Order: sequence, then C-alpha cells, then structure tokens
Amino acid sequence: MIVTSTNEYEAAAWLMVEAAELARVKRAELLGQVAGTFSRREAWSQAGKYVDGLLADLPRKNGWTLAEHAGDRSPDRMQRLLNHAVWDETAASALVRDFVIEHMADESAVAVFDESAQEKKGIMTAGVKRQYAGCAGKVTNAVNVVYCTYATARGHAIVGARPYLPREWIDDPERRQRAGIDEAVTFATKPQLALDLLRDLQAAGKAPPWATGDEVYGRDSRLRGFCEDHDIGYVFEVACSFQVRLTSGRGIRADHAVKLLQPDSWNHRSAGPGSKGERRYAWAWLATTSPRHHLLIRRNLFDPTELAYFYTYIPEGRPVTLPTLVRVAGMRWPVEEDFQTGKGHFGLDHSQVRLYTALRRHIVLTMIALAICAVTASAMRHKTSTLPPAPTSPNDQPPDDPGLIAITVAEVKRLLNLLTRTWQTASHHLHWSWWRRRHQARARWHHQRTRLGLQAASP
Repeated sequence: MIVTSTNEYEAAAWLMVEAAELARVKRAELLGQVAGTFSRREAWSQAGKYVDGLLADLPRKNGWTLAEHAGDRSPDRMQRLLNHAVWDETAASALVRDFVIEHMADESAVAVFDESAQEKKGIMTAGVKRQYAGCAGKVTNAVNVVYCTYATARGHAIVGARPYLPREWIDDPERRQRAGIDEAVTFATKPQLALDLLRDLQAAGKAPPWATGDEVYGRDSRLRGFCEDHDIGYVFEVACSFQVRLTSGRGIRADHAVKLLQPDSWNHRSAGPGSKGERRYAWAWLATTSPRHHLLIRRNLFDPTELAYFYTYIPEGRPVTLPTLVRVAGMRWPVEEDFQTGKGHFGLDHSQVRLYTALRRHIVLTMIALAICAVTASAMRHKTSTLPPAPTSPNDQPPDDPGLIAITVAEVKRLLNLLTRTWQTASHHLHWSWWRRRHQARARWHHQRTRLGLQAASP
C-alpha cells in the first residue's frame, strides 16, 4: 500500500498550480511577442482565441469548434484569420522559434528533421495527393509537412515547418491559383525544405551544434554539405546501400561494411532514456578516409538482424567520440513525440483548410500552443520529478513510493485548462447547435441539387 503524506501531496499540488500559472505567463509572453506580425489588433486577438482553442480539451480543433469555444457566433472570424486577415505567419514562426530556443538553449542541442502527414478526403487542399503517410503507415490521400524540432536534454518543441508541395501542384497554374500558392513558391524536395529550415536557423544565429534525421535527409548531399560548411555536426540515418570509403581507400556499401566488424567492435550504449527505461543498443563505428566522418551502425540487442546505419560528421575542434554520436542519434525521438503530442493534444492535423496560406497559419498557431506548454514543462522539469532510483536487477522489489514523473507537455495543457477554465452560457451552445444544423441543412440541399444536375447530364 502506498502512503503519501499530506505535506507531500500539498507540495505537489502547489507545483501543479505553479505550472499552470507559469503557462499563463508564457502564453501572454509569446502572444505579446507575435503581436507585431499582425496589421490589426482584432486579428491578433482572434489569433489568441484560436490558440486558446488549441490549448482546450476539444476532441476536434477546426474552424467550427474553435469558434464555438471562443464565443463567436459563427466560424467566419476564425476562417478569416486563416484565409484573409493580414498578418505575417513567416515572421510569427520565427518568433516562436526564438522563444523556444531562448528558454531551452543548450550547448548540445540538436535540430531534428522529419516529415509528418495529415490525411485528407478531398483533392482541394494545397499539396494534397496520394503519397506515403507515416501516420497511416501506407500510401493515402494526404498533405505532408517537413518539420524541425529543437531538442535538448531540457525539453523540445517544433521550431519550423514547411508544407511539401508535389511537382504536379507546382506545375499546374490553375491549381496553384485556386489554392493561393504564390508564384515565388517553387518545387522543393523534402531535404530541400529541411535545408531551408536550417538556413533560417543559421541566418538568425540560432543554429544548434548538431543535426539529425532519417535517411530521407541523410542521403541529401546538399543538406550534409551545408552542415559541414557551417560547422554543424550531424548524425543522419542512411540506407543500407549508402557508399562510404574506408581508410584503406576501399569503397563499400554500408550493409557490406558490417561484415568487416569483429565481435569486440560492438559497444552496448544507451541512446537516451525512454518511458520504459534506457534505450540500449549495440553500436559500432568505422573510420573513413576523412577523420571527421564515420559510419555508425546500430544493432538491436534482441534481434541482431535489425540494423540501422548513420553517416556522421564531427566539426574540427570537437572531440570525436562514440558516446557523442550515439547521443545525437538518439535525439531523433523528440520530433516523433512532438508529432504525437501536437496531433493528439493541440490539433496539429485537425485543420480543415484548402488554401496554402491557411495551412501554414494553422501550423504556426499550433506551434505557438505547443511552445507555451513545452517551455513551461521544461522550466518545471526538475521541480516536479521525484522518481526513486531505477531498478538495477529484474529481482529488485518495487519502492514503497513510486514518486512522480516530471510534468509533461500534455499535463501542462490539462492543468492550464483545469485552473483557468471558463464556461460559455447555455444559450451560446444552443445557438451553435442551431447554427450547425442550419448549415448542414443548407449543404445537404446544395449536394442534392448538384447530384440532380449530374444525373440530368448523364446519358
């Protein structure tokens, strides 16, 4: 039986209140910083309502639900904010980036690149096509966005995003015009979009010392070259067919290089802590003709046939060590956590938009909501964790008191809602019930008329 003293519970409760209050402060701070990117105060105020809706416990976060939560009489203001209001979402995104980095800056920070998709049913949203979507694990109708997460031991958050526009969208003037895609937007591959995000970080003087990403980014020589030219170390995953040149001068595929390793070449090391303990793997590395480049190989401890390959670069002046490379390789998981938290708690993939600008603006507003909670969780991390020592043997007995994990990003959002929740009047929700039914009736009538027209035109 676990017995928690009243004093311990009260101390934890006060820290939870402190976290909620700090989140309120950070909300005001960040929204105040982005105010200058809006041409009118009304649009900025509406953006604050949008962010509050993203922070709320709504099951779906689209124009209708956000407007009802905000107390609006219809979705018009929310839709205008995304589609037509005058504000600079690019500048706002840069301010979110600076806000996160200011609060989480670390000498060992890592820029993590990855893409995430949002499934779509229609064909009108900018960039939509049948393509592979990791969230679905298959080829499906979706839009894809390349993200950059700033990850440190203190915390992590999304600091940049670029929607991916397939070439068939870029080469179709009619589709571009319909989706509001500016003429200045040209086709860019996903690695090129990641490079654009990294260039923005570098130009702002915010580039972290390390970068990582999966093989989509690891195979791109321009992205790797930019890192090397600007003293950014990297640990990029590469395909098994990736070619390296060993110190002997021999060129060889990554998967063939594994056969050159001796049994004592493998080192068991943790890639970082996870919810179930340290994420331990067997690691080996091979030198190349460049003393700053290595091939890093990861092997699953439970399935030796499961291998992953990484091409690495360590800039001049930094020590070349295996633990450093393993740590950077292990920092890829935060971007996946940001996707999971962003979609599950902040509506990152809930947008029901068609225009390119509207898609970008929804992402930026979601980044704001996520940054508020991530920065708060980072600041409260050491105050709120009371975990006992980890077990060292499978025979260890559980502690009498399991302690508390540090407050998470999702928990900050829950506390913020719990302690600052406001309720709309019953008449407001009755109005929205009437409005939805009326809108749906109008849509049904138009759909029926369209179908009749199609039937009349058919032979």
